[in-house]
Amino acid sequence: MSAAPSLRKRAAPLAEPVRGRATAPSGRDARLGVLGRDLRVAARQRVGWLLPLAFFLAALSLFPLGLGAEPALLRRVAPGVVWACALLSMLLALHAMFTSDLADGSLEQMLVGQRPLVRLVGERVLAQWLLGGAPLVLLSPLAGLAFGLPPDAAGVLGLSLLLGTPVMALLGALGAALSLGLRHGSALVYLLVLPLAMPTLVFGSGAVLAALNGEPAQAALSLQGALLILTALGAPPLTAAALRIAME
Repeated sequence: MSAAPSLRKRAAPLAEPVRGRATAPSGRDARLGVLGRDLRVAARQRVGWLLPLAFFLAALSLFPLGLGAEPALLRRVAPGVVWACALLSMLLALHAMFTSDLADGSLEQMLVGQRPLVRLVGERVLAQWLLGGAPLVLLSPLAGLAFGLPPDAAGVLGLSLLLGTPVMALLGALGAALSLGLRHGSALVYLLVLPLAMPTLVFGSGAVLAALNGEPAQAALSLQGALLILTALGAPPLTAAALRIAME
């Protein structure tokens, strides 16, 4: 009878450190959450986010070879070519936004966790844009200059992609959530996102064409900004609802 309390006394100090290590929160993880985790994973697995960027550069380099080196022709097709290559390169990584979370059980933890799912979706979209959209924005003025665009038109090209690439990331998250778990989910993402992304592509390339022709580009850029606001307000809640439906 007296041995049981002594065993409990000796076992208690051993259990305390284990419980402390299991429940001690990491300050960095608490502040960054999904965003910090995605950026750390991308830092270790660079191929995943460098491949779309390499596709963007390779696709751009093919058009001068196919169309010829006539400066006037390249200057005229540059806005549409750069925008189309940017859209296709972002689509390469969008279909897998939630696939790994579904495979390792992280998605279930996101659904039952204390943090709002809409916020977690927003962090995932922000991480996707930082890895896939921001490099395109930085490279787009250089691509425009390589195609013969004047500096002001190249600047408008970068600004239009700055407004348009977040829209594509938000729409890609919605498409990835709607096709989550399906056998041909990647093809379905393309079919869902491409039609929805056409307006921002049209307005973005139209702004560059207006600047190229010496006309004001504020109207097209304002329409892009309106699309970004509407998408930022509507896409995360819809994506969160689609994730809940996919897990039922």
